Parts: sequence; C-alpha cells; structure tokens
Amino acid sequence: MTKPLQCYQCGASLEKLSLPLRRLDECSECLRELHVCRMCLFCDAHHPKNCIEEEAPEIREMERANFCDYFKPSPNAYTPESLEAEQNAKKKLAKLFAGINREATSTEQSTGPDYDKSDWTEVEDLFKK
Repeated sequence: MTKPLQCYQCGASLEKLSLPLRRLDECSECLRELHVCRMCLFCDAHHPKNCIEEEAPEIREMERANFCDYFKPSPNAYTPESLEAEQNAKKKLAKLFAGINREATSTEQSTGPDYDKSDWTEVEDLFKK
C-alpha cells in the first residue's frame, strides 16, 4: 500500500491530479506549484546540489516549477513538523518586533532604536536548532 501524495506545503491531498505531475500543476488548497524540488523524491537538503540524482541539473529555487526530467513526486514531501516550526518562528518574530517604533520624530536623532539585551537573546534563540 503506497502513501497518497500530499502537497509539500499544506498537506492537502493530490489524489485528483493525474500522474506524472505536469510542470504547471498547482495545489488546489494553497496554490503552490508542485513540479518543484521540494516535492521530489530525490530532494536532499544535505546534498551539495540539494539533489541526490547526480545527473539532475542544479536548481537554485527549490520551490519554483522547473523542467527537471528526473522529477519524481515524493509521498513524504509534506512534513507537518517543519510547517509548525515555521509558523512558530514567524509568531516569535512578530512578537519580538511588535514593539519597535520604526518612525523617528523630528526631535529624535536617527541613531537607531534602543534594543534591550533580552531582544537579542530572543533573536539568537530563533536560529538555534
């Protein structure tokens, strides 16, 4: 029994699409292009070309439709943990920068905003794995 294809971005079912996926196929839920490296079985972020297929062309934009002939959709492309981590990071960034006033009044010198050391600690924590 094979695992059904899901959109790499939102996890929506792709069972209504015919295989092989066409270059311009999109997810019906999030409208992301699907013939992309992130959706491919050969995609590997730890490989120098981000692809384990040695003959595949180097693709720089991993989430844009491409013409790679080695593309094979992966049933494991969607990982809810990475989506949750991305959403949590965006929430933390929004919270962190919510209090910064970006407009300087005419009486203030433009020396930049004053940051508390705890702000930088929070920023550094966002980039830790």
